[in-house]
Amino acid sequence: MRVNLTFCLILAFCAISSAQNLLVYTHNGEGYVHDNIEASVKALEKLASQNNFTIQTTDDPEFFTTKNLKNIDCIIFSNTNNEAFYTQSQRDAFKNYINDGGGFAGIHVASGSERNWDWFAAMLGGRFVRHPKLQEFDIAVIDSTHMSTNFLPKIWHWEDECYYLDNLNPDIYVLLAADLTTVTDDKKDEYPDKVFGDYAPLAWYHNYDGGRQFYTALGHKKEYYSNPQFLNHILGGIKWVLNEN
Repeated sequence: MRVNLTFCLILAFCAISSAQNLLVYTHNGEGYVHDNIEASVKALEKLASQNNFTIQTTDDPEFFTTKNLKNIDCIIFSNTNNEAFYTQSQRDAFKNYINDGGGFAGIHVASGSERNWDWFAAMLGGRFVRHPKLQEFDIAVIDSTHMSTNFLPKIWHWEDECYYLDNLNPDIYVLLAADLTTVTDDKKDEYPDKVFGDYAPLAWYHNYDGGRQFYTALGHKKEYYSNPQFLNHILGGIKWVLNEN
């Protein structure tokens, strides 16, 4: 009986020690702040509890030190916007974390963070430009084999802000793209016009500068963070970043 108890304790210790550590970051600099942040944090905490992840949340840029990031497996920028950091040392700590193999996932307006930092745009995969009014439109599933999309229909009918991005990193693997023929936008001819033909990238993954990155432009309304399809989309992206096949 003693042997069995010891074996169970070993298994429990291994399960705890193998848990992946997530950091959810929600800081917004000066400018528009989304009202979806609380809902997104609760959703991510629920996903973490269901998938044996440990999770902590902060909106404090001072958390970003080499020491604090040492044991983090994936940093999730959940609707961060404008300046994500106060100091160069904080930016350096984040960049070094990526260089050392750290994972990153960005949700919605995370692409509007650190707009003057070209490395950040390249790391995330692109930079937010603008969006038309919130509306229903069609999303083409470009890659239906990825764990963040393999449960979606070929054409996903969705309501959101259709984000337009530039500074796209050429090494991204596009997962989802907006069908611009289904988007109503009086300024579409100004941007993106025909830069991407009739489609505009909305979600992707890639490896950049030592780390693994996933980004989705979806997620404007707080109600979306209780939608099973959208949550599975985010979860699949996080799992890919964590290299959970």
